Amino acid sequence: MRLVKHPNVVRLYEVMASKSKIYFVMEYVKGGELFNKIAKGKLKEDDARRYFQQLIAAVDYCHSRGVYHRDLKPENLLLDENGNLKVSDFGLSAFIESSRQDGLLHTTCGTPAYVAPEVIHHKGYDGAKADIWSCGVILYALLAGFLPFQHSNLMELYRKISRGEFKCPQWFSPRVRKLLSRILEPNPIQRITVAKLMENCWFRKGYKHIDIPPPSPQPRTLDSLITDDSSGSWEPRSPVRPSYFNAFDIISLSQGLNLSGLFEKDLNQRDCSRFTTRKPASDIVSKFQQQIAQTESFSIKNKDGKVKLQGSKEGRKGQLGIDAEIFEVTPSFYVWS
Repeated sequence: MRLVKHPNVVRLYEVMASKSKIYFVMEYVKGGELFNKIAKGKLKEDDARRYFQQLIAAVDYCHSRGVYHRDLKPENLLLDENGNLKVSDFGLSAFIESSRQDGLLHTTCGTPAYVAPEVIHHKGYDGAKADIWSCGVILYALLAGFLPFQHSNLMELYRKISRGEFKCPQWFSPRVRKLLSRILEPNPIQRITVAKLMENCWFRKGYKHIDIPPPSPQPRTLDSLITDDSSGSWEPRSPVRPSYFNAFDIISLSQGLNLSGLFEKDLNQRDCSRFTTRKPASDIVSKFQQQIAQTESFSIKNKDGKVKLQGSKEGRKGQLGIDAEIFEVTPSFYVWS
């Protein structure tokens, strides 16, 4: 939850622990659950649209940070004192690194009536597409006052979900019907994406884009941009001590002889570019410090040949981070990646 700081997501402020307990300090949302409103009956279309807009804005932001909720339902959507929606309960959420080499999630979880067909089938699923399906079920419930897929028998319920068998009440407008048919599409490949959904004319009506407050601006002077972790402050003349390449490292540079797959589960985490140079390590770090840091407003930390650059501007996926490491092959030949 620390990765997700959005006005429509319950804020996690702090995590503390003792020997036997873990304490979460979270935002207090006192308006109750969205479920309580639905339990009283269907909502007006404009009210349902506003809640749905806020839900999609929050879900889109979570996905941009690689976080998939996987248990979206009205009971996990809270309302603040101003009636604004807040997504909560990330207990079943997954981070993008939880996916396997196929890029899919494989844990079956969620609440039966809101779960996507592909989650039921145990064949791997896209977390973003599964969340979108759940959002569609919530939209239906907001407008109808009841769920699109219902049955007392769990297997029969799953059959209806797998086939996408639901009927819209007569008071649903044509645009809502069309949108729901695209969200509650059993085939995840054909299901509408968040980006396309946010372009939908029904969704766009009265939509207010939420600006995420940027982080505090970073100072742009070179001295304040650069720190050396080895001492806690930057020392301009501190020597750069690169790591050393051993025989195994050199052999692994050849794709055909790379044995890292025997030791690491996800090769995608090792994707990087490598360069060779005869310039000393201090010159390489200097290039980062003088050219990249000043022109692109990066803060830099370096220690023992490892350089970390952190951008000061907030993008869709957070602040840009770049890691570089310098290796000494011989006293006059270096590899950096």
